[in-house]
Amino acid sequence: MWSYDFVMDRTSDGRPIRMLTVVDEHTRECLAIDVAKKLTSEHVLERLSDLFVRRGVPEHIRSDKGSEFTTKCVRERLGRVGVKSLDIEPGSPWETGYVESFNGKLRDELLKRESFDTLLEAKVLIERWRQGSNTVRPHRALGYRPPAPEARQPCAAASATPQRPHRAGLSEGESLTSQLVPHWGAGQGRAARIVATRRFAYCDRAAAPPRQP
Repeated sequence: MWSYDFVMDRTSDGRPIRMLTVVDEHTRECLAIDVAKKLTSEHVLERLSDLFVRRGVPEHIRSDKGSEFTTKCVRERLGRVGVKSLDIEPGSPWETGYVESFNGKLRDELLKRESFDTLLEAKVLIERWRQGSNTVRPHRALGYRPPAPEARQPCAAASATPQRPHRAGLSEGESLTSQLVPHWGAGQGRAARIVATRRFAYCDRAAAPPRQP
């Protein structure tokens, strides 16, 4: 189950900016925050198409009855891939409590504290905050763990016995690249592979048994 919503703010010179936030209600992870002067149903479809490719297709998407979410083209596109739309009643923000809670934290922790001089500055700072929210912030509903901690989990501690434990945060047969690429995007796959190679090399050295004299 995903939910999405819009957040409004202004730059320091009074120009309006709009944010599209997309949240996974199960993991509490913020999948995306798009920032622009204007966001339409076409932008919504573009973002959803990108997330469907990188993160898979959810069974349901919850939203209010804003025109950007309820247009015929959006509903038809979602229906083609088997996604069911859930609309909340007007004036009932508690029905989208997950994304509303996230938007409240975004406003209290960033938007009220920062003054954006340009749209580019807003995009950079908001994306930085989103990544920190996903990988650092502890969440009570998740046992005080962040929604997406795998990008920051340390390697397993070195062992004195001759064994090769699984890398921290990775299941057997899973690679760090497979976890990083979905978060960073396919366009940065090369960078993810470089980081993964260096991280694996470090893990192997730390986990390897000491050399015999």
